Amino acid sequence: MPGPLLHLGAVVTCSHAGVATPTVPNPRVVVSGQPTVTQPSPYAIAGCALTPSGSPCVTGTWTTGTVRVTSNGMPLVIATGISTCVSNGTPMLAVSMQPRVIAT
Repeated sequence: MPGPLLHLGAVVTCSHAGVATPTVPNPRVVVSGQPTVTQPSPYAIAGCALTPSGSPCVTGTWTTGTVRVTSNGMPLVIATGISTCVSNGTPMLAVSMQPRVIAT
């Protein structure tokens, strides 16, 4: 499914409103003046509001990304991709991203 490419400045959160930041941006492809993110790059999550009785989100990864567009042979992350937070299996949510570049 096509979707907007995510970049370093995109706002991504865990399902509990923790802020997710890519740990390895991809400087070879730039959108809106910021590097994109390849699919295997993990996201670090800070401020997960899950209660202490649960397992708070610490990291997350995108399990699906682009199919036709790659960088260095790796798929790029798109807003419509599927993601998982490592500690509890809930998804990450792309809240705000650049609207100009759509990829499949």
